Amino acid sequence: MSNPEVTAHLQRGTAAYRRATLALFCAGFATFALLYCVQPLLPLLAAHFSVSAAASSLALSLTTLSLALCLLVSGALAESWGRKPVMVAALGLASVLGIACTLVESWDYLLLLRALLGLALSGLPALAMAYVGEEFDPAALPAAMGLYIGGTALGGLLGRLLAGLLSDLGGWPWALGGVAGLGLLALGLFVWLLPPSRHFRAQPLSLRGLLGNFAMHLRSPALRGLFWLAFLLMGGFVALFNYVGFRLAAAPFNLSSTVIGLLFSVYLVGILSAGWAGRLVPRFGARQVMQSAIGIMLLGVALCAAPWLSVVVVGLALFTLGFFAAHAVASGQVGLRSAGAKAQASALYLCAYYLGSSLVGYAAGYVWEHAGWLPLLAVLSALFVLAAWRARTL
Repeated sequence: MSNPEVTAHLQRGTAAYRRATLALFCAGFATFALLYCVQPLLPLLAAHFSVSAAASSLALSLTTLSLALCLLVSGALAESWGRKPVMVAALGLASVLGIACTLVESWDYLLLLRALLGLALSGLPALAMAYVGEEFDPAALPAAMGLYIGGTALGGLLGRLLAGLLSDLGGWPWALGGVAGLGLLALGLFVWLLPPSRHFRAQPLSLRGLLGNFAMHLRSPALRGLFWLAFLLMGGFVALFNYVGFRLAAAPFNLSSTVIGLLFSVYLVGILSAGWAGRLVPRFGARQVMQSAIGIMLLGVALCAAPWLSVVVVGLALFTLGFFAAHAVASGQVGLRSAGAKAQASALYLCAYYLGSSLVGYAAGYVWEHAGWLPLLAVLSALFVLAAWRARTL
């Protein structure tokens, strides 16, 4: 007879559940802080290195591109190597590379280090999602995933806020170094708090088996729909926040880097909406919650067209609320709908997610440079309408 202490899943209300969710919150926090701390710095990087707005976005787009492509490898290897050890190594290496970024004065070397940082981080997001899918009681899974996504929202917020503040005090190297220091702190908490995996079953390394798992997931219509949602929603989300800094730094707003960084405090609503959306899914269904969240994003985009700062801030808040609600729902559905090899299913989802960030985020720079703010908002709105249509299959 199996030992219930070994086989039981993490239940809401227990000490182990609280430790695990806090550890995953720290992991999500560090991942997004290290990844997106460059976003409010793009105007500074463009000026310092004498590159265009679209070229400056490569500091983010190359990171997310390398993360997206390497996720497929790290997600596959983690089916044999385990969950916690790979996540610890990934977060530690990413923090060290974040510190190394502060020591270069060449644009090419900075891009290389940011690409390597994305490679290092590839060992974390898919494994965190797989850990949630394996270790948490199914009834508690949507709420646990919501807390993890909330951690990513807080990391995105504090990474950008700290970067904006430190850049005004000591320039962009101080900004990147400060965020890397936060990553090391989050690493220590993660190692201390996360319980070891109890439901992970290692698979022997087999190229045929790994490719078979990917093919199995791609044959699933439900999972393919979730991968498309990840690409469209994340691509549009990153594109808006990449170029809103350029919009607000110019007339009629003329805001400083610190103030632009403070505007990312709208991520606080993302922390709330991620957990809230996860709890609404059992009551209303994934499709209805997802389409409602995308509707809120579209309203936020419309308000960002206004020439008044207060209205733009409200638009950004609504946009962020809708995005993190939609992302939490989609992430939870990946864990529920994948029949096995959950790390690889999560890797495919996040690959699409970060490919959207890289490709749409970079391409939107050309729309901004050659057409302006309102055409950019129109293109992003079209992406979200397409995403709402894709969500009908949930």
